[in-house]
Amino acid sequence: MLKTLVIVESPAKAKSISKFLGKKYLIKASMGHLRDLPKSQMGVDLNQDFEPKYIAIRGKGDLIKDLRQAAKGADKILLASDPDREGEAIAWHLGHLLGMKEEEKCRIEFHEITKPAIEAAMKNVRQVDKNRVDAQQARRILDRLVGYQLSPLLWRKVKKGLSAGRVQSVAVRLVCDREEDIRAFVAEEYWSIDALFRSQEGQFRAKLIKKDDKKIQIGTREETDQILAELKKSVFAVTDVRTKEKHKNPAPPFITSSLQQEAYRKLNFSPKKTMMLAQQLYEGLDLGKQGSGGLITYMRTDSVRIAEPAQIEAREYILSHYGKEYYPEKTRNYVSKGRTQEAHEAIRPTSIENAPDQLKAHLGRDQLRLYRLIWERFVASQMSSAVLDTLTVDVQGGRYLLRANTTAVKFQGYQILYQDAREDADAENQEDTALDVTVRKGESLQLDKLMEKQHFTEPPARYTEATLVRKLEEEGIGRPSTYAPTIGTIQSRGYVVKEGKLLLPTELGEIVISLLKEHFPDIVNVEFTAQMEEQLDSVEEGGSSWKAVIRDFYAPFEATLIEAENKIGKVKIEDEVSEEVCERCGRQMVVKMGKFGKFLACPGFPECRNTKPLLEEIEAKCPLCGNPIVVRRSKKGRKFFGCRAYPECNFLSWDIPAPDPCPQCGQLRVIKSSRSQKRIVCTNDQCRYTEILEKNHEDEHHA
Repeated sequence: MLKTLVIVESPAKAKSISKFLGKKYLIKASMGHLRDLPKSQMGVDLNQDFEPKYIAIRGKGDLIKDLRQAAKGADKILLASDPDREGEAIAWHLGHLLGMKEEEKCRIEFHEITKPAIEAAMKNVRQVDKNRVDAQQARRILDRLVGYQLSPLLWRKVKKGLSAGRVQSVAVRLVCDREEDIRAFVAEEYWSIDALFRSQEGQFRAKLIKKDDKKIQIGTREETDQILAELKKSVFAVTDVRTKEKHKNPAPPFITSSLQQEAYRKLNFSPKKTMMLAQQLYEGLDLGKQGSGGLITYMRTDSVRIAEPAQIEAREYILSHYGKEYYPEKTRNYVSKGRTQEAHEAIRPTSIENAPDQLKAHLGRDQLRLYRLIWERFVASQMSSAVLDTLTVDVQGGRYLLRANTTAVKFQGYQILYQDAREDADAENQEDTALDVTVRKGESLQLDKLMEKQHFTEPPARYTEATLVRKLEEEGIGRPSTYAPTIGTIQSRGYVVKEGKLLLPTELGEIVISLLKEHFPDIVNVEFTAQMEEQLDSVEEGGSSWKAVIRDFYAPFEATLIEAENKIGKVKIEDEVSEEVCERCGRQMVVKMGKFGKFLACPGFPECRNTKPLLEEIEAKCPLCGNPIVVRRSKKGRKFFGCRAYPECNFLSWDIPAPDPCPQCGQLRVIKSSRSQKRIVCTNDQCRYTEILEKNHEDEHHA
């Protein structure tokens, strides 16, 4: 009996939807793309109006043959690749490989792998959307034109193996520009003054904020001493007591970028890991008696829209589990910023009833952690606002105004279930003066103590993977599917390295970006790249021709290429010579940059291929043998600290050893960092002496 052939992208998705479709359907997986531009050549005919040359991907021949055989024996073919530009392009390529007509209605799409979604998709078969295909094709060809013409220029002028890309080069520039800002930063001194007052009912603390009704800025010790002297002579009274009720609304459900950022902050997942786990949750997992099924909606989205059935399900869950006070008067709807794929939804659970605790037996640890994050964020997004009571007390003393603030939670609202990472950090770092005594307007106060503190402004923070994703999104660089691979590429190419959680440009990255800024300013221009994304969106919407977009880009790009070839001389990157001697040939070894940072290599390559780790000593000594402790890297590139005498001594630590021993027991201490603070902790379990070094502010800020 003839069957309907349904082609999806992955075996996991095929397994999940097969149980919804039954025996009349044959489900096959394409394993992603089957046809693409060739790797060995540009594959774009510049003389034929940028006509692409597509070929079957090497190694996919047997799979293509199998799909063609299945297509011959089917009465109908449905293409069910992912519901985005790339998925549409995969469907279009599949249609060509299987000899299907372009006007044929063969395309189905679904944003979640559930029975209702699959059944609805089967009733809405359409043609492949050529506008979407053209937008993806334009992106692919633009990237190919840049990569396959600019990269060889870098090989000739700098070194082999370099690459440049339309989006990746902008990402590297952002990291390099931030590093330049940090180097150019000059710290400025400033001071703060707090006062401890005594009222009729007890003590409270207030901060000096104004002088003569103007915001006060204290720059030197001398100014501070003068103000302290004046305050000591002043008479203080409460001039105002204000109470205010503040409503705090929940965050919208996740889109791709916000999921990557929050998973990084709360779970310490890289964008790449987050997307890998989200793909697994979307495509479906074995849920025991439930069978296989997708747990979340499609994870590549920039829309915060929520389908009405999901809102109804959330309302019923909130009312039954929390009560009517936890559901707002009106259903919450969220509006996306800028151009979005509004046919898409936000990332949400496919069923509220699949509560995280019920899935513990079926999900891996990290799968469950990410699913819990998505589930809780979505449910919270539909809940009532949190209500906070704020109390502000103004104290006047001569020319000076001091203020005390305190905040108390009156009603938890959505915060009973979920607080995002920034709210957690704000709560920990809040400068709340903890006003737990009653004061009255007009009341005279006694000054018990004045406390001054010196500060210095801080440079802008280096990017983390999460803050770089946020910056790319804010600037309109790339799209949801590009954030994780872009950040992975700039690290694997050696342009950016990760130290702890921070992204730093390498010397190579800075040289390449300097060249591109001088000779190809548009390629690394944030606004130009964002405008190109808008033009690609216009192609998808049918407002522009993809070839016209490429023509407009290529004419000035080609002229710049020719000019740069003549202007740029050979850039020589001198290797740093180390004190280490190659034990094989006697040459002085040099410092090279690899995928996981710097290492030592013999300059006699290729005759001598000797390499070894570059051992950077830190101030601490090994607690086992007293030798210096050095920085090492694991096979996956993760930094750790070990004894220089390894393998004779096997001491190692993932935390940074502190230079000074514990003042209580004399044993080794290590530096530990959390989202809220950095502390130094004794490694002796019987001691565990701890000192707080500083508060951390993970997000970008200027003091």
